[in-house]
Amino acid sequence: MPISIHLTMVDYSILVIYFVFVLGIGFALKRFMKGSGDFFLSGRSIPAWVTGLAFLSANLGAQEVIGMAASGAKYGMMTCHFYFGAIPAMVFLAVFMMPFYYGSKARSVPEYLKLRFDEKTRGLNAISFAVMTIFSSGISLHALAKLLETLVHWNYWTCIVCSASIVLVYIFLGGLTSAIYNEVLQFFMIVIGFAPLVFLGLKDVGGWQALKAKLVPVAVEQNFAPGTWTHTWIYLGSARDNPMGVGWFGMVFGLSFVLSFGYWCTDFLVVQRAMAANSVNAARRTPLIAAVPKMLFPALVILPGMIAIAIQHTSGGLFLPRAADGTPDYNMTIPTMLAKYFPTGLLGIGFTALMASFMSGMAGNVTAFNTVWTYDIYQSYIAAGKSDNHYLWMGRWATVFGILVSIGAAFIASKFNNIMDMLQLVFGFVNAPLFATFLLGMFWKRTSGHGAFFGLLSGMLLAALFHGLSLTNTGVPGIKGGWIAQKFIFRSEMGQNFWMAIVAWTGCFVLTVLISLATRRVKSDAELTGLVYSLTPKPKAENEPWYMRPATLGGIILLAAVILNLIFA
Repeated sequence: MPISIHLTMVDYSILVIYFVFVLGIGFALKRFMKGSGDFFLSGRSIPAWVTGLAFLSANLGAQEVIGMAASGAKYGMMTCHFYFGAIPAMVFLAVFMMPFYYGSKARSVPEYLKLRFDEKTRGLNAISFAVMTIFSSGISLHALAKLLETLVHWNYWTCIVCSASIVLVYIFLGGLTSAIYNEVLQFFMIVIGFAPLVFLGLKDVGGWQALKAKLVPVAVEQNFAPGTWTHTWIYLGSARDNPMGVGWFGMVFGLSFVLSFGYWCTDFLVVQRAMAANSVNAARRTPLIAAVPKMLFPALVILPGMIAIAIQHTSGGLFLPRAADGTPDYNMTIPTMLAKYFPTGLLGIGFTALMASFMSGMAGNVTAFNTVWTYDIYQSYIAAGKSDNHYLWMGRWATVFGILVSIGAAFIASKFNNIMDMLQLVFGFVNAPLFATFLLGMFWKRTSGHGAFFGLLSGMLLAALFHGLSLTNTGVPGIKGGWIAQKFIFRSEMGQNFWMAIVAWTGCFVLTVLISLATRRVKSDAELTGLVYSLTPKPKAENEPWYMRPATLGGIILLAAVILNLIFA
């Protein structure tokens, strides 16, 4: 059935007040943007609690909120692996990798690769990352525009232009600092906006036990065991036993290791927030602070999807709208829930929370894009040796360019009925092989620049080859795979993505080792300058009490994650 939301003056007032705050932050911070370091890196002056919330909020974009709710409906409780798998990766980043990032004084992840390896490795990663951020930003744009078109009947392309313009203004004015402080505001808006939705939805279906009972026929109807939608581990014995179409190896190695570590440890979108912290200790605490609420977010974004699919079944398939291919449009889970449960006033808060999630994710991608474009592409290959003010203005115009290209990427995102499927596909191409390069570069001194470059390139090409040879059993050859041949058939797009990530990571790792051994006599730029040794792990004395050290805090967080895993197994 069609969804429609009628916003009253109260709801619009809440939305307008939020926009005033968002734009006000940008105008207030404009006077502090005196150089490129302030615009791109916030002068490395932000306290840990702010960077920690921004670190999480940058990941809480529309693709996270909309996509995870969609995955909760499509795959059930198994979606929690995206969160449980993130915790070890965030702890690893804090304990082992942030000292290298922060201590190297690199301005971006690609620049770190130049310091450790060579220029060509930096260039390859900079270009691939820039393309990835454009696609990711386009996903956010599409999600929000589709939402506004469906709920309040605003024109799709008008929604895209207006929404992109708001993000453009506050980043153009205040750079990364504006994005970070807005992300903190957006974090609280998302929590305040969606917590009542979970409460009202769970109350309506009769509580957790009643929801579990209602999800039994959902699983049985799709020829799965009765408890498939409410367990995380039990049905991972075989890809045939769960709707995600992946076994335990694909889940553990493909998602929890390759994709999770690849995203949280190497994606400049989130790492940039930690690099803006005011000290190395604050930078290390940033992902640890973010990990605590991260463990609780499944209840906020996955549970609504599970409630929605239960209602969808009991309503005879009439609750969620249909996508163009006739399947339920899982991306509309959160909007449909808002339309059903929120009255005037509360609807304005929930609607604003969705806007906040969109702007949070898009701003994160745009600030990462303008930094990488300016420092790692423009300054390195197009216009070296210019003034600092020149690069400051280039960063601002890169913001405009990035948002304009993101509008085009929104069209591609419209082809997926679960934007999380598309997002993991993009990560499989870029982050999965990159994580193999980082692991070897940080923990094996003999990794050469040639090995890193050709290993990384080979991993990306292997991902493309696997994508061209694989498809889901209901898919059509094209953007979703199978454009070469249909040799590998998967039950779901997510399972296909996990195995593509495994192929990319393994290929990059093996080839990097082999090429590094073959070219061990050819010294990289980092070796020639002695940087390879300064960028290699060394024991470092801690000035803090043992219970405040990142390793101790990380251990406590990991223990909490293990307990949650056992509870929902």
